[in-house]
Amino acid sequence: MSAAGQPRIYLAGFDVFRPDAIAQGGYLKRLCREQGMLGLYPFDNEVDQGLAPGERAAQICQLNLAMIRDADAVLANLNPFRGFEPDSGTAFEVGAAVALGKPVWAYFQHQGSMRQWLPGDEAGRDAEGYFIEDFGLPRNLMLACSWVGCSACVEEGVIALRQYLADRSPAG
Repeated sequence: MSAAGQPRIYLAGFDVFRPDAIAQGGYLKRLCREQGMLGLYPFDNEVDQGLAPGERAAQICQLNLAMIRDADAVLANLNPFRGFEPDSGTAFEVGAAVALGKPVWAYFQHQGSMRQWLPGDEAGRDAEGYFIEDFGLPRNLMLACSWVGCSACVEEGVIALRQYLADRSPAG
């Protein structure tokens, strides 16, 4: 928790690629603040712009991992990005958080189970012939079985995560 006793929430998602990424980060952090939490947005990190691209990428990775380690929980945007699946970087961050024992709250627009919303044939195969997961889950089982909850949008997710953390706290 932060010095003020606020839960620290790492804001994972492809929002950092938006044209208005800084404004979106401010919005996400404001949503957290309104719920008594401290939002940690990847752009809060100071990255050395003088580094070579590969070195800068490695620094961003290490800084984001440090933020996840310092966070009390992760709020993850698992909406599809550049295709049918969530952003791979966000999926990695979710996995890192789970491995560190951090609760993850996901948010995305619900479309039913993967089998219902991914295009496929009657046998459950996609256009390339791969089987589509059919566990009745809205995302890959490794994500869906590791989050503590999910909401349809970030605004609902922030509120639900705050309640989840309050219910888990000794004073909650």
